[in-house]
Amino acid sequence: MRPTPRKAFAASALTVAVLAGVPLPATPAAATPHAAPSAAACTPAQVVTNGGFESGTSPWSQSSTSVITNRAGQTAHGGTTFAWLDGVGSTHTDTLSQSVTIPSGCTSATLAFWLHIDTTETTSSTAYDKLTAKIGTTTLATYSNLNKNTGYAQKSFDVSAFAGQTVNVAFTGTEDSSLQTSFVVDDVALDTSGDSTPPADSTRTPAAPSYTVSLSSNTSGTVWTGHESATFTNASSTALSEVYLRLWDNYHGTCSSPPIAVSNVTGGTAGALSVDCTALKIDLSTPLTQGQTATIGFDLGITVPSGADRFGYDGAFSFIGNALPVLAVKDAAGWHLDPYTNNGESFYSLAADFKVTLDHPSTLLVPATGASVDTPGSSGRTITTATASKVRDFAWAAGPFTKISGTSTAGTPINVYSVTGISSANAQSMLTTAKTAVDAHASRFGAYPYGELDAVIDNNFWFGGMEYPGFVLDLVSTTALTHEIGHQWWYGIVGDDEYNSPWLDEAFTDYATDLALNKTGTSCWNSVSWASTAEKITNSMAYWDTHSSRYSTVIYGYGKCALHDLRRVLGDTAMAKLLKDYATSHWYGISTTAEFKAAAQAATTTDLTSFWSQHRIDG
Repeated sequence: MRPTPRKAFAASALTVAVLAGVPLPATPAAATPHAAPSAAACTPAQVVTNGGFESGTSPWSQSSTSVITNRAGQTAHGGTTFAWLDGVGSTHTDTLSQSVTIPSGCTSATLAFWLHIDTTETTSSTAYDKLTAKIGTTTLATYSNLNKNTGYAQKSFDVSAFAGQTVNVAFTGTEDSSLQTSFVVDDVALDTSGDSTPPADSTRTPAAPSYTVSLSSNTSGTVWTGHESATFTNASSTALSEVYLRLWDNYHGTCSSPPIAVSNVTGGTAGALSVDCTALKIDLSTPLTQGQTATIGFDLGITVPSGADRFGYDGAFSFIGNALPVLAVKDAAGWHLDPYTNNGESFYSLAADFKVTLDHPSTLLVPATGASVDTPGSSGRTITTATASKVRDFAWAAGPFTKISGTSTAGTPINVYSVTGISSANAQSMLTTAKTAVDAHASRFGAYPYGELDAVIDNNFWFGGMEYPGFVLDLVSTTALTHEIGHQWWYGIVGDDEYNSPWLDEAFTDYATDLALNKTGTSCWNSVSWASTAEKITNSMAYWDTHSSRYSTVIYGYGKCALHDLRRVLGDTAMAKLLKDYATSHWYGISTTAEFKAAAQAATTTDLTSFWSQHRIDG
């Protein structure tokens, strides 16, 4: 989603409803069970706090208030603040230290920092002034006036032997009676990991979901009723006794009158709605062992509320995003039952197959995810059948749209659907943008796999734009539409947990948008100013929902700037290869921050430890 200034939404205290279900036996699959990978004992982490000194002095201990500084005479490696030890030109000692805990179970731990040394000493043989770097009681290195250098040099040390210990990382600078030497330290980081390669993805289940949906609308396309079934397999070595359906759009109503109504459940017994009625537990009739498959079914009612929203209607035009119930994901962290966020996205789902039949008045055009075929229905009605493979969600719209179509140079069919009030010139401009954008992204990250692409244009959207597989909602905006189409790769093809790792889809998509629009992000990181020590690019939506004014700045702005900076470290060719290879290796899968960091490190001989620390990319 491309955010624009928010409108206010009130959250009501919602009551809990219970739905009855009729059990249906599970069907064993023919696949041979296989063992699930075990979870890693060590969670990769960066354990130095405020290693770039941009968030004040805490938790560093310094011998004087002038050690951590931004005063004139020296410059930072990143940001504006650094640690300046000595440089007095008389007998003097400065110290700087921080206590850190290196997690047990971590087989790899690396301490790194950037160091600049300048001096007025003229000798080429005597070390008069010295800087000692230590961890615990162990001296890692000693530098002196003899090591003077232009600019910064990175220093890196294996400190794996200290796993499971709490120790001090300490710097001590000593100066003799004359001629100054300045030891300037910045971007200190201590990264830990389980081994030299990232851990394998934890098992995610229920796997290989397949949804079959049949719905019929009222005359305006604002109410849809019918049936949905979901077939899935347990990929975990742990038996699966329940599943959860996410009824995301119940956020837009109340539990007493939910916009998404599920009833007459088969294949299990429905429990209580939870998470503000956006999660429905279904206890399966028979627990599924690894490799077994089951199907649940239910009657479904969808009532679209008023409003030009990703789920709402604007006059005669309905936009129906996140309305179909989809299966929640269970992984090593358990069931993901995060709340709905209107600030960004909460959606975490596995690639699935959809066959959706939509019976509607022939006066309504119905753009949808996937490839659509229209056939005549009963008098005055049309049946749109949309099929989509390996997509994470399904969305559609309904209304008397004006439609124009074209094909990109690389062969992707594009349809632009405009509401009343969008000029033909603007619609044509958006078609041109879409054709250019889909080819630009495909050339960098891999061929667009979803057949046609539908763009629905309404300048009343308060949120700017919103992405769904093969289907986007947008304003008349070249940048916003290029961004939403970029999401076909970063969220759609390469999935992620959007609630807990929003930077993996939004920052990557904004970076892809810059590339498609020939923007290089030159010096954009230089204007970064963190609001607090807790603010990080890798923070979850739980953080951003309580710091909403900073969400766009950090996730979109700082996030894409970090990727531009990474490109400058790796070089244009290596960065392009990294992202294309990464997309290929995670095609229809799930990306994590740890996996991307490992892939980036494997693409260069430069130690990226301090890069992640400086850019506040944890994980």
